[in-house]
Amino acid sequence: MVHALEEARRVLVARGELIDLRPLADRWVVEVASAHGSEEAGRLTDLPQGLADDAAANGAMAHGEAVRLFQRDREEQFPLHYVWDSPKEMQDYLQGEWADFIDISEDVLQRLRSIWAVADADARVRVRAKMLITRWSKVD
Repeated sequence: MVHALEEARRVLVARGELIDLRPLADRWVVEVASAHGSEEAGRLTDLPQGLADDAAANGAMAHGEAVRLFQRDREEQFPLHYVWDSPKEMQDYLQGEWADFIDISEDVLQRLRSIWAVADADARVRVRAKMLITRWSKVD
């Protein structure tokens, strides 16, 4: 990843900016949400690969800052909601797209199904991901 940062710096114009936008492993909340509110069913389990990816990205950015490739200007975290129509849709998505990074325990899945079964007709299954956005300036 350090090579990618060096290449990004090379192609940026003077005083150019790099935006680092990515999800952070943080045992994301699983909930059922409707117009009347939301109820948490539990949290997803972070798997070693996702934690390792976060550590590698954080390490690369710290290295880029230490060797003055980039200067951190501003950093924030914010939630991003992934939404599905049913627990089954969510489970299929997790198994297909995120299987290497996160997992859902049987206990959380069972609680999610129970909450879903008695929820309002407009209820959706939601995962609240933690996102990081950082603005970096090219150091000349």
